[in-house]
Amino acid sequence: MSAAELRKKYPEFLYKGYSYELKKGDLEMSFHFEVGEIKFRPQVVIKNVSQRDVDRVGDGALQNLMFHLGLAEMPSYWKATASPRIIVEAGYLNKAQLNWWHDLFLKGMGQYFYENKINFRAKNFLTITSRAEGCFPMLSKPLRNNILLPIGGGKDAIVTYEILKKAGEKVQPFVLNPKKEHSAILRVAGEKNPIVVERTIDPALLKLNQKGYLNGHTPFSSYLAFLTVLCAALFNQKYVVLSNERSSNEGNVQYLGHEINHQYSKSWDFEKRFRSYSKAYLAPSVEYFSFLRPLYELQIAKIFSRYPKYFPYFLSCNEAHKTLSGAHKPTERWCGKCSKCLFVFLALCSFAGEERTVCIFKKNLLRDASLKPLLDELTGKRKFKPLECVGTIGESRTALSLCQGKIKTHRLLCSWNPQHALPPHLENKLKSVVG
Repeated sequence: MSAAELRKKYPEFLYKGYSYELKKGDLEMSFHFEVGEIKFRPQVVIKNVSQRDVDRVGDGALQNLMFHLGLAEMPSYWKATASPRIIVEAGYLNKAQLNWWHDLFLKGMGQYFYENKINFRAKNFLTITSRAEGCFPMLSKPLRNNILLPIGGGKDAIVTYEILKKAGEKVQPFVLNPKKEHSAILRVAGEKNPIVVERTIDPALLKLNQKGYLNGHTPFSSYLAFLTVLCAALFNQKYVVLSNERSSNEGNVQYLGHEINHQYSKSWDFEKRFRSYSKAYLAPSVEYFSFLRPLYELQIAKIFSRYPKYFPYFLSCNEAHKTLSGAHKPTERWCGKCSKCLFVFLALCSFAGEERTVCIFKKNLLRDASLKPLLDELTGKRKFKPLECVGTIGESRTALSLCQGKIKTHRLLCSWNPQHALPPHLENKLKSVVG
């Protein structure tokens, strides 16, 4: 069915409620969404949570954080039908909050609208209302000056971790749905006590995908923002430190007069908006920011090249974990065919050298003629930047010149973006390794 047909058949998407239980040392949460006859019950399990942790946060503040996690979960299920009305029954949202969520849907789902040819600028395209009454209390208690650091499979979080550990900061890694690269990175880092969360997508959504319902990109990093603030509260951590970079601010393509940014929920715009929202409605004592915000991806790759011990283990190819809605098993290795692989190859080869980089990817991607169209997209020869987490067009051009030996350095490698939220002491730590 087309988007128009689905929107007519399913006019309302309901966030009915959520539930939680502390069971065998884990905090188990379930969220309840409905659209027509379809019911979704995604689940999230935060491992190793004690009753003491729950009591310290307080029932009201904990429920507020879980209610918001459910809101952040909505885009993944709403996208199946793109229903014109979202009705929130699980908790109260004031007008400013409703506007915030409406803005997130329109900006964060841009790629989804573009790829599904949906006119999100149509009048009354989406309305969000709240039927509940009464506000939850926020988390107002002070937290320890420790850092919760999300670890993915890529180079960026590794760079953040290494700089902060060397600076003597107390860092606890956070891992969502652990995979073998996470385990390997933590083993190399010597970390044995990460915060572990398991998120389960409702199989009903995968079945709809297989039937041809709408599918597409969602703002995952916005979900991660709400989840990590919840975990920071539970595990008594003041700082939630992301590893999103300056490059994520650059969009990919124009659609209906708007810039579509694959990385919107990694951008400075989202970070600013989320920081304000969190302070006002979630947990004023939690400091959420991205440590690498002042830097380009290429600068981060230069720093990462100083840590070859991670080279055999890091993995940031998104094709490696795709299952095509459960139709096949993930490959769990660099595919060597996508724009993400090509950009990472370019960036790392610029500083680690051809031999070491080829060892990671098992071939020289710059010599693969089939990747020339992707290279043209990365370097701006086409009016379309790949819808992936890649660097800016300027970075790709610079990296290509470095790899080809046309230049030995570039002013980009010493640049510093003043638009960031780093505390002064951490800003100085990052500046000390740039250049």
